[in-house]
Amino acid sequence: MYLKRNDPMKIGFAILVCFTTTFLYGQKFNVASIPDSMLKNANVVKRYEEMILEIKSPSKYTWHERHVYTVLNEKADNIANYKTLYDKFNTIDYVSATLYNENGKELKLIKKKDMQDVGYEDGYSLMQDERFISNNFYYRTYPYTVDYEEDDTKDGVLDFSGWRPVAYNMSVQFSRYVIIAPKDYEVRYKELNFSRPPVIKETNDKKTYTWELKDFPAQVEEDLATFENGTLPYMMLAPSDFEADGYSGNMSSWENCGAFLYQLKKGRDVLPDDIKKEVHELTDNLKDPHQKIEALYHFLQNNTHYISVQLGIGGLQPFDASYVANKKYGDCKALSNYMVSLLKEVGIAGKYVEILAGLYAPPIVTDFAGLGQFNHVICCVPLQKDTVWLECTSQTFPAGYLSGFTSDRWGLLVDENGGKLVRTPKYNYNDNLQLRKISVTLSDDGNLSGDVKTTYNAMQQDNLALWLSTYPIDKIKEHLKSTIPLPTFDITKLNYTEHKKVLPSIDESMELTVSNYAQVTGKRLFINPNILSRSTDQLVEDDNRISRIKLDDGKIDIDSIEIAIPSGYIVESPFHDVTIDSKFGKFIATAKVTPGKIVYYRRREFYAGTFPPEEYVNLVKYFDKIYKSDHSRIVLVKQE
Repeated sequence: MYLKRNDPMKIGFAILVCFTTTFLYGQKFNVASIPDSMLKNANVVKRYEEMILEIKSPSKYTWHERHVYTVLNEKADNIANYKTLYDKFNTIDYVSATLYNENGKELKLIKKKDMQDVGYEDGYSLMQDERFISNNFYYRTYPYTVDYEEDDTKDGVLDFSGWRPVAYNMSVQFSRYVIIAPKDYEVRYKELNFSRPPVIKETNDKKTYTWELKDFPAQVEEDLATFENGTLPYMMLAPSDFEADGYSGNMSSWENCGAFLYQLKKGRDVLPDDIKKEVHELTDNLKDPHQKIEALYHFLQNNTHYISVQLGIGGLQPFDASYVANKKYGDCKALSNYMVSLLKEVGIAGKYVEILAGLYAPPIVTDFAGLGQFNHVICCVPLQKDTVWLECTSQTFPAGYLSGFTSDRWGLLVDENGGKLVRTPKYNYNDNLQLRKISVTLSDDGNLSGDVKTTYNAMQQDNLALWLSTYPIDKIKEHLKSTIPLPTFDITKLNYTEHKKVLPSIDESMELTVSNYAQVTGKRLFINPNILSRSTDQLVEDDNRISRIKLDDGKIDIDSIEIAIPSGYIVESPFHDVTIDSKFGKFIATAKVTPGKIVYYRRREFYAGTFPPEEYVNLVKYFDKIYKSDHSRIVLVKQE
């Protein structure tokens, strides 16, 4: 609007319009307007959210998003930090960020040119072709509101952003997700934990899908709950036909997903001549395919190391085998492809497997194909009687062992026939065994000293194996001291022996001295016979449990302890033996006092599984009984 400097009426009218617009707009985000029902259990309130995905073609789409959050306390400050990635496939056309105070008054408006624009670093990748634009208001006067808006253009389609309108301790006043697609384009979506079918409207050549969520109160994350995907509303979305960087495919089935990935790696398995020669020198005299696989896996481990390299078509295409051979490094894709290439040279068919890795990664949704569900690649070798699994990023794993990082889950096996879902091995609680034998002596003044010998098997040795491959023994001793539940003690000797088998194990030998382990009161000794394996699990009672219970670790811990006690003591208050057999596990604890000795035995079996919410009250009681037993003491009194 053009105004003459000498026209006060027009100037006054403009100021009034500007003030009125700002006032009314700001009032929308006044914290006082939030209903009490939206504040209960909330650290943040999602005031308004809209995401619009417009599919232009199999190779292009536009994306609009706007998010308005009211941050109620410091626990939600991370919500106010904005970060958006871009690369050669993704152009950020517009970004803005607005900060409001408690009353909805605008405090600051920031545009794209004023935001940080730096290379993306995830902390472990050597090379990446992504950058990010970010903003942080660093505002800490609660409550406050942030409003972020962004428009993108995507050239090259590999995935779509799903709709996740809710997080724990977040209430939602309004969230909308819109998809606009050509009429003949198959829009693939799957709704989880809610049943709100989209409103679908058709025009001449477009079809629009709209989902909305309104007035959703905050939910609290409950102890031992299943993943967010298992409790909160979530919509998965994936392309059907797609094109990216000269490659095309269809994600409507796992077979098609695998066919696309096979395109990306086809022809990238050619080894240099010198590597071929080494491969044959290692394996030509071996007849058992297991021996050949092990020899080539050790060759991979001894001659390469893992470095993340996130370049190219969505980070999905592996560098070819000659690149790894020459550079001596690669990411999970490159190293797994290299392992398949080594095996191919000796006539063994190794397979490339996409997988979702992580110690407690949620299960993939098997009836909804999409490459966005995976984050890692491993290798497997199907043989006539068994299958050998190989984690190609590890330089220490024995051949055939996956660890808790990728075991017991679905992966997508990729070969010339396309893709198919396969299950990785599960390590049962009998495999994940910890055996501990303790032989110690208790002195009259309550001090304890002696030997502790522990064997960790399978997944029970995973963390320790990583420490042994990374740190010197002094550092491990220092770490161990921080984990042992004793007040004042010293480790005078510490040794480890690793056994690298298909189910690996580690032997730990430790000499321990503990000051004032037993409480001495006059002629009495108060002693806990359970020295190192006391449970710390105590759950808060909850009569309104809504989440399913997820117990992850299937394992067995066994402790056999002998404590030599000073002469002249008899039992005044004995240990009460306990046996508990439940659907969550089994627990046995016994203690016997003979002249000069306490013999204690403890066995705890952990059963992995998912249980309905109504079982939570029984789980609380189960944990409480174990906690009480583990912290029980024997009272000895000295005879006159």
